[in-house]
Amino acid sequence: MKQKKAYQYRFYPSDEQKRILAQTFGCCRYVYNWALRQRTDVYYQYGERLSYEGTAQRLVTLKKQAETVWLNEVSSVPLQQALRHL
Repeated sequence: MKQKKAYQYRFYPSDEQKRILAQTFGCCRYVYNWALRQRTDVYYQYGERLSYEGTAQRLVTLKKQAETVWLNEVSSVPLQQALRHL
């Protein structure tokens, strides 16, 4: 039987790092909930599943809207990972 190992590290972020992490986590939470709503709406309207690729295309459109331009202030990688977690 193969055993898995885990490593624990302490992380003491600076105030700037705390701000960036909070901003990134907030954006990820927003994108996750937005994408969940998109997928739910598509399923109930059309009876089809919205794929990751379809959701990612909609995310690009979302980031271009004036109301959500603040999503461009963080890296796109965590936002795309939030979509993959659905």
